[in-house]
Amino acid sequence: MPVLLETHAKEKGTYGIVATFKDDAGNAVAPDTATWTLTDEDGTVINSREDVEISSPESSETVVLSGDDLQIQSKESGDVVRVFTIEATYTSSLGSGLPLNGSCRFVIDNLAAVS
Repeated sequence: MPVLLETHAKEKGTYGIVATFKDDAGNAVAPDTATWTLTDEDGTVINSREDVEISSPESSETVVLSGDDLQIQSKESGDVVRVFTIEATYTSSLGSGLPLNGSCRFVIDNLAAVS
């Protein structure tokens, strides 16, 4: 189950997600490749944010979501949940192209007057 982030995003606001990468030994590692995807809880991609590449990824990356990334869809009501998934590969003494994947969930506060 993905981690639920405690800090809520605000509808159509700005929200940063920090991804830190660790190798099989628990040491910080800069991935060889990294992409991220933003979905609702049903797996529907939000704002065409699928397999977005992080160029030259470092051991810690902040992905900034804003505007339409944090828009509440017409079928949704109340506070809604989004899932941020990251897929990466790295190299260690165990080999290259090793998977390093994770996800988190966060809540978007529905602001009644924001359209």
